[in-house]
Order: sequence, then C-alpha cells, then structure tokens
Amino acid sequence: MTTAHAGNNQPLRVGLIGTGKIGRMHAGLLATQVQGAVLACVADADPAAAAAVGAGMAVPAVSPDSVLADPSVGAVAICAATPAHVPLIVAAARAGKAIFCEKPVSLDLAEVDRALAEVQGAGVPLMVGFNRRFDPSHAAVHDAVASGRAGATDLVRITSRDPLPPPLSYAATSGGLFLDMTIHDFDMARFVVGSEVTDVFAWGAIKVEPGLAALGDIDTAVTSLRHENGCLTVIDNCRRASYGYDQRVEVLGSLGLAASENPLVTTSLWRGPAGTELAPLPDFYLDRYRTSYLRQWDAFVAAVKTEQAPPTTGQDGRAALVLGLAAKLSLAEARPVRVTEVSAG
Repeated sequence: MTTAHAGNNQPLRVGLIGTGKIGRMHAGLLATQVQGAVLACVADADPAAAAAVGAGMAVPAVSPDSVLADPSVGAVAICAATPAHVPLIVAAARAGKAIFCEKPVSLDLAEVDRALAEVQGAGVPLMVGFNRRFDPSHAAVHDAVASGRAGATDLVRITSRDPLPPPLSYAATSGGLFLDMTIHDFDMARFVVGSEVTDVFAWGAIKVEPGLAALGDIDTAVTSLRHENGCLTVIDNCRRASYGYDQRVEVLGSLGLAASENPLVTTSLWRGPAGTELAPLPDFYLDRYRTSYLRQWDAFVAAVKTEQAPPTTGQDGRAALVLGLAAKLSLAEARPVRVTEVSAG
C-alpha cells in the first residue's frame, strides 16, 4: 500500500479519468459529498472536456498519464469508455494506486483476466462500480436473505426497465443489452441470493428500437438463472417504460417475502373522488441511484483506508461478465447455457 492512501487521518486523494456523464457525477460526489476523500484532479481523452469539468469542480484538469504519475494521488476513478478500462487498470496497478472502475471492466473475458492479474500482482485494491448493491432498499433484501430471516431462497425476480433506449451510437459500442444493462442484474442476483449461478437461459426481442437489429442487439429480454443452492432467478429487462425508471428486486423465501419497491420523486399524493394519485417514478438512473453512488464511495474509501478488500471486487466484475456472455450465447443458440461453457475465457 503506497503512502498516498495508507493513512486513516488524511483524506484519500482521488484522480478521476473520464469526464462523460457518469464521470461528471462521480466527480461531483468526490468534490462535495464523500467523507474522507477529495477530488484531486480530472482527466479525459478530450482535454477540453476535462478542462470544463475541472473548472466546475475547482480542481486541475490534467492528462491521464499525469494522474497516474502524481505521487499525491492515492486512488484512481476510471470512468472512461469501456475499451480504455483495462489499459488504465493495468497502468494504475503498476503505479500502486487503489482503483475504482466503472462496469464493465471489459467486454472481453481475457482482457478482464489480464487486468485482474496485474491488480493481484501489484497488491492494490480494485472495486468495480456495481452501485446497486449499495441502494438501501436492495441492500435490505440482501440482508433479509443473508440473516436467514427470509429462510431458504426459492425464487427471485429482478425487474430493470429504462424509460427510453440509449442512442444507437451508444448501443453500437456498449456490448449490447446483456453486457450494458443486465450486467447490473446479474450482479444483483449473485449478491442477493448469495450463491453462484450454474445455468443461464435467455429470450430476447426488439420491441422498441428497430435500429438495434443492424447492431445484433435487443431491447427486451427475459433471462432465467439457476443457482448452485437451487434458487431460480428471473430477470426482466426492457428499454421502454413509459412510467419511469423501474428497478425492483423480490425474493420469495421459505419464511416470507422480501422486496424493494421504487422510490417516488416525492412523497406527495392526491386523494379525490376518482381515486389516489402518487408522484411519478424518477426517469433517470442518476436520480434513482444517487444515494447508492454516494454509499458506494463511502465503502471504497473505508476499504482503502483500512486496507480491506472492497465489497465489490474485480472477481465480481468477472462473474457478472461471464453471466452476460452466457446470456448472449443462450440467445444466439436458443438453449440453456452452463456457465462453465464460457467461464474459462
């Protein structure tokens, strides 16, 4: 552990690489809300983009190489485009930095393994950005299972629906629905059930955006998982939910049911002769999960300062990617896929 991030009393100085939508959100949290950490600098492949964010956060905008070379920077937040993740992880590990990386680590399993080998060899922490684990409602479902309150897990349902599909320009490089969207749900299934997945079966369709056909992608899917402990998980995804950003987890256990419902924009309501009206759902993932992103950073900082393993590791990132690749193979071949068919890389 380098001296830049070993102490408990000094704030962890984080250099952020990648100032797109998600990077700007992380930069804002680090600059204003994360206890025990400070935003040291920002960088981007586009210097103008970095300069704009740096000016807004009152921190220097530098090159990615400068972030990695700065001895005062104890941790690197990798929020760049997915193809840049592995090279940046490798460079950060060799520089002795603690690493936070947005999901997915890579779309290529061999590249993930290359990154994880570098991290292990360097002995630095790597946390992958599966922020939904830190949502208080989802975490409560996990806790009901982990504590035994729900009993044996029999059936899990995970719903994940976006208000609108992403632009086709984004979809073309995202890895497709299973590796971009469902990957969060694959991680949630492992997290909530507490048991690895052995089999994957996926159905998919284009119901929203016809242009996805040319990209070999889909916008609507139902994926079934079988876990080692016998639990069955069903994940439903759609890139169209006219009523807002819909994110729910439900566990049916032998002793009861644990579930997370969607938070509303406000707690206001209207009651009249025609019935009751509630506030709408959030329509953007940054609004829905802002608390979870903050709690995620709190967990990362605590892990680095206490020299403990982060709660979501590179192996978690690998496991979710494996399930995404298995789902893609299942869809392509219209059959159940054993996870071992793809897990070796």
